[in-house]
Amino acid sequence: MIHSTKNLVEKSIPVAITQAALKIAGFFADEQVTPEKKKQVYLNTLAVCAVNDYMEMMNIATDPKASDSWNSAMRYYADVADLKLSGLGYLECRPASPGNLCYIPPEVPDDRIGVVVVELDIEHQQATLIGFTKTVKAGELLFNELQTIEDLLAYIDSLESKTTEVKLSYWLQNVIDAGWQPIEKILASKTPQLAFRYRNGVTRGKLIDMGIELPGRSLALVVTLTPKDSIEIQLKLQVHPSNQQDYLPNNLIIKVLDEKGTNVMEAQARSGSTHVTLEFNAQRGERFSVNLELGNTNIIENFVV
Repeated sequence: MIHSTKNLVEKSIPVAITQAALKIAGFFADEQVTPEKKKQVYLNTLAVCAVNDYMEMMNIATDPKASDSWNSAMRYYADVADLKLSGLGYLECRPASPGNLCYIPPEVPDDRIGVVVVELDIEHQQATLIGFTKTVKAGELLFNELQTIEDLLAYIDSLESKTTEVKLSYWLQNVIDAGWQPIEKILASKTPQLAFRYRNGVTRGKLIDMGIELPGRSLALVVTLTPKDSIEIQLKLQVHPSNQQDYLPNNLIIKVLDEKGTNVMEAQARSGSTHVTLEFNAQRGERFSVNLELGNTNIIENFVV
C-alpha cells in the first residue's frame, strides 16, 4: 500500500547520526577527487550507516563490509549506497533530495530487494528513515510512492521466512531438508497401512508440534512428490496423528496457500479422521505454504518446488 506524504512523515523513523558514522563517511569522502564526488560519497555513506544502525536495533543481521558502498573501487567509479542484509540480499539506502523525492542513479542493479529513503540533517546529527519501496527504478522516486518503514520490517520478515522454505526438487537428488525424515521413523506403527510408494517419487515426513492445542502430542505432515515431466511435479500432502493416537483432532484445518498467501485449497478433519489428504500439481520454482490450523494455533511450512 502506498501512503500519503503526511502519513509517511508520521511513521518515519528518526535515527541518530553517530560519531562513528561521521568518521567513516569523512574517511570515504576524503578518498575522492572532486567536491561533487566527495559530497555524494559522504551523504551515501551516512544514509547506509543510518539504515545499518536501525537494522541492528531491530536485530536484523547486516554485513556492510560485503556491500558495494564499502568497496573503495566501487565508490570511486559508481554512485553506490547499498547495505547487505545477511542471507537476504542488498537494500539500497538513498539520501533524500529537496522536494520530497530521492534520485536513483541508473547504475543501481535491479536485483536490489528494495530502496530505503533517508533524510539527513547533518547539522543536528539526525537521520530520518522516510519510507521504502520494493521497486528499483532509475530516476526520481517521490515520497508519496513509498511505503512505511513498518511495511519494510514486515517485508524483511517475509523474506526471512522464505529463506527457511523447504526445497522440494532437491529431494529428487536425495538432498533432504533438516527435520524431514523417512516416514518409517516418524510413523513406525502405522507404516504397514500407509500407501506412500510411488515409482520415481520421494516421501518424507515431519512432526509438527501444535503447542497448547495438542499438549504432549504431535501431528505428522507427510509430503510425497512425483515428477510428471521436466517441469511439473505431482504433490500429495497428508496429515496423520502421531504414533500415540489413532485419530486426528476434530476441526483441524489444513490449507494450501500460494506465494501471495491466498488460500487455494483446504481440507478439515472430521470426527474419527485417521488422515487428511490434499493433492495438486505444481511447476518447478513455484512456491506455496501449508498452514495447519487448530483452535488459536497456526503452523506454517513454506515450500518451493
